[in-house]
Amino acid sequence: MSGGAPGIRVVATLGDPRGIGPEVIVKAARTLRRERPDAEIFLLGDAGSLDALGDEFDAQAVGDFDGSLDSAGTISLEAIREGVERIRRRQGTVLVTGPVHKPALRAAGSHFPGQTELLQELAGARRAGMLMHADTSRAGAPLRILLATTHLPLRDVPERLTPALLEDQIFLLHESLRDRWRIPAPRLVLCALNPHASDGGLFGDEEARILTPAVEAARARGVEVTGPLPADTAFLTLLDRTADGVVVPYHDVGMAVFKTLAFGHGVNVTLGLPFVRTSPDHGTAFDLVGTGRADPSSALEAFRLAARLAPASAGDAEGPLF
Repeated sequence: MSGGAPGIRVVATLGDPRGIGPEVIVKAARTLRRERPDAEIFLLGDAGSLDALGDEFDAQAVGDFDGSLDSAGTISLEAIREGVERIRRRQGTVLVTGPVHKPALRAAGSHFPGQTELLQELAGARRAGMLMHADTSRAGAPLRILLATTHLPLRDVPERLTPALLEDQIFLLHESLRDRWRIPAPRLVLCALNPHASDGGLFGDEEARILTPAVEAARARGVEVTGPLPADTAFLTLLDRTADGVVVPYHDVGMAVFKTLAFGHGVNVTLGLPFVRTSPDHGTAFDLVGTGRADPSSALEAFRLAARLAPASAGDAEGPLF
């Protein structure tokens, strides 16, 4: 990267070389560079995609794609690992990751269900949270939806939920909105697991056994949180701006709302890491490769949010970040 006083230093991975990641990440990086001349951008990906860019960006190839599933997964994994390592060495301040293909990661030997879990391991973070964020939505209001459990079969969710897990995720969102988003007193809602928040035990007992104790524990720590509220009303608190964030008990109850209202402009943010990491809200979209129809809007929002959340003093410290 160039010398001088460090500004925003973005490390970005291109994602799966077979998908739209190389296209949308590069387009978004070009736009960010025009919008933020102080931003330095470093790309990591397969040799073919980077060679096509010439000297346009500082970059490092992490492998030659040979067309196979495991090669695609290996390149995706190595780019993420090298990206985290560059952040650790303070050669970047924020990480933006392109979309990956989970079967390819598995073929390459990864046992992690997604990038969130992999990043937590690489960073040595005690906890991590998957926040879906959009500055605006089709309903006009911003969306911040934290998935308390991520990539699990639905049948495993009730078993995985505990008061401690939910309290931790609620507090993580509170901390992040306060410290990263600069919202002094975030107002949070916990979304219920069962229909009608179980209607007093008619449709399950998880609200009484697990969710309500988590809310009470979070309140005892100074968090402004209400719930559990039924899923059919919890998200209205975001739309009428009476809440700053909603914590949901499982992946699809949050993602269905988020993608309906903000698809293409949303950002996946990993909370709990010692650095800022963002990603587009979509997958590899193999069917759009080479068609000219791949939309870089979500990737650009990922770059913009990462730049906005970048710590102002990151360039002043010395030694490894973690």
